[in-house]
Amino acid sequence: MRAVNLLPRDESSEGRSGPALPVIVGCVGLVLVAALLAFMYMSGSSKVGAQRKALAQATAEVDAIPAPPAAPTIDKQLPGEKSARVAALATELGQRVVWDRLLREVSEVVPSDVWLVDLKAQSPAYLGGATTEVTGSTSSLAALPGGFIVEGCTYSQDSVARFLSRLELVPDLSDMTLASSESSDSSSSSGASSGGSSTCPIGMDTFTLQGNVRIGGSSS
Repeated sequence: MRAVNLLPRDESSEGRSGPALPVIVGCVGLVLVAALLAFMYMSGSSKVGAQRKALAQATAEVDAIPAPPAAPTIDKQLPGEKSARVAALATELGQRVVWDRLLREVSEVVPSDVWLVDLKAQSPAYLGGATTEVTGSTSSLAALPGGFIVEGCTYSQDSVARFLSRLELVPDLSDMTLASSESSDSSSSSGASSGGSSTCPIGMDTFTLQGNVRIGGSSS
C-alpha cells in the first residue's frame, strides 16, 4: 500500500514573486523628477534672493544721492535777456548805413565833366543829433533836411541835370533834388538859394544837390 501525504502543501514560497520591473523603473523615475524639481526650486530661490538683495542695495544707493540744488533765478532770466539783446541788435543793424558802399555808388555815377568839391552825409537814425561828415568842410549838417548834400563844379547845366538823374538811381539815396545852381556868368540860378561854392574855378558853373540817406541801404 502506498503512503499518502495528507498535509497541505506550503505555497507561500512558491506562489509569491518580486515586484515587476516597470514598477521599479517608474518609482525610480518619480524620485529623480522630484529631486530635480527640488534642486531647480532651490536654485531659483537662491537667484531671486540674490537679485532682491542687489535691488535693495541699488535702491539704498539711489536714496543716498543728495537732491540737486535749485537752479539760480538768473538762469531763468537769461532766455528773456538774450531775446531782448537780439532784438536790439537787429534794430541797430536795420538803422545802419554802409557808408563805404554809399560813397562807392556816388563815385560811380559822377559824370566825367563834373567835379565834386564838398560832400556831407548823415544817417537818418541820428538826424538832428551828432553829425557824420564824410569829407569837405566841418560845418554841421543839422540844417540839411535830407542828411545828404553834395556841391560841385561843371561846365553846363546839362551836366548838373545828368548828375542829378544818376544820383536818383543810387539805391542808398532817395528824394534827390537840386538845392541851388549858379552859372559861370551868374545870370541864371535855380533852387531855394544860390549857395554855389566859391572854390570852383572862374568860368565853371556851381551847383548843390541834396537828398535823403536810406536806413539800412540797398539789399545788394
